[in-house]
Amino acid sequence: LVNSGEGFVVADTPEYIEGTGYNIHPEISKRLHRGDFSIQSHIDLHGFDVEDARKAFENFFKDSITTGKRAVLVVHGRGLSSFDRPVLKTMVIEWLTRGPWRKWVIAFSSARSCDGGAGATYVLLRQRPMTRRYRKCTKGN
Repeated sequence: LVNSGEGFVVADTPEYIEGTGYNIHPEISKRLHRGDFSIQSHIDLHGFDVEDARKAFENFFKDSITTGKRAVLVVHGRGLSSFDRPVLKTMVIEWLTRGPWRKWVIAFSSARSCDGGAGATYVLLRQRPMTRRYRKCTKGN
């Protein structure tokens, strides 16, 4: 396990990823990976450069949150043609754990093979953003 981002525990194997937000039981990301949550929307970032992918990701997240989506799928590809690491996959993890959207994320996990496997990520969203005040109230629990 690698600690990455504020309040996230991220499991990062060569291709599989999963993470949970602050004070969220790790079983949630496992349930997400098993397909226990119905995917309500998705975005495919294949073929985007990083900046265009970021803009599309932000628009997708904003729309998903305002329309009350709880479980979404982000298809980023496995990055097999990338030189060193999968560029978009790495950036999606960064945006989920360190970007402004992290306060909306309950958990994330690599998708099942039928939904893109290691080339896609399920994301479970909050109804309201996590706030510092809430984190202080739940710290002892």
